[in-house]
Amino acid sequence: MEKSPVIGIAVIGAGYWGPNLVRNAQATPSLKLRYLCDLDVEKAERVLGEYSTVRATSSLDEVLADPEVHAVAIATPAATHLPVALAALEAGKHVLVEKPLAANLEDGLKLVEAAESRGLTLMLDHTFAYTSAVQHLRGMIRGGELGEIQYIDSVRINLGLVQPDVDVLWDLAPHDLSIFEAILPDDVRPVEVAAHGADPIGAGVACVGHLTVRLSNGAITHVHVNWLSPTKIRTMVIGGSQRTVVWDDNNPAQRLSIYDRGVDRSEEQQKISYRTGDMVAPALVEREALRTMMAEFAASITEKRPPLTDGRAGLRVLAVLEAASESLRSGGVFVPVHQIEGRVQ
Repeated sequence: MEKSPVIGIAVIGAGYWGPNLVRNAQATPSLKLRYLCDLDVEKAERVLGEYSTVRATSSLDEVLADPEVHAVAIATPAATHLPVALAALEAGKHVLVEKPLAANLEDGLKLVEAAESRGLTLMLDHTFAYTSAVQHLRGMIRGGELGEIQYIDSVRINLGLVQPDVDVLWDLAPHDLSIFEAILPDDVRPVEVAAHGADPIGAGVACVGHLTVRLSNGAITHVHVNWLSPTKIRTMVIGGSQRTVVWDDNNPAQRLSIYDRGVDRSEEQQKISYRTGDMVAPALVEREALRTMMAEFAASITEKRPPLTDGRAGLRVLAVLEAASESLRSGGVFVPVHQIEGRVQ
């Protein structure tokens, strides 16, 4: 069997997320980390530490001109995603970009079109989509084990880092929206969203936010995000017509609890009955999601196929966020979500 060629990769950005990408690129056999690029070269050198074979540079042009760099992983502020990712794509490099794909839907569309016209991989670092819990949920939901999805309720709150350039919806909600994108069946999509937010500390942006998203099958989803909570809560309840799953991401011993309990309605007799079955907690193989994500990036390049979290998945998350921002400005009314065609099977 012919061995796949090693993919040369550069990480752009040595800030908060960049070091995680560096570490996982180094640990992925099919990738060869060649550069860490940051405007602060000394910071890049500190991040690299013992990785003496990796070059630190402040020049993006130098990285993109190197024929041994086949791909870049971008961990820079969202406002820079368009120029940095577009330059990489125009240089013929595959691109992995931190969420969100771009600062707005229009910019995101430019990146997707640039990648597709060149036959290049454009992938979103929607990290939660590569966790064991979400992979298990995806299989269950798409396999019909939960039945018809009736509601999703998600809470993502903590004493967080208040961002100066984006509100809490744009900072935290992409995690939940990308999870919805990964687990929901192909024919179930967000169609409209209402957003409410508050800024009780005078930060200038919403620090507490609530999203209500209506899905194409009539189900409703709710997302609560919050930078001001003294306790960290990461829970999601997914209610189906057959089973309900509770995901507690802060409980590594039992992340998923699957309940065979619920409410049934008899069409003939017009009666409500209650189903009381067992609760099952599946054993999940704990692995680092970023490592799985990096392997998927490499595989999509080698196999010339879209990754799970491709550019169009990123566009669908952006479309919900843009509609949410419009709703927030309009007093919380429901706003239609722009529909993006194309979906990973």
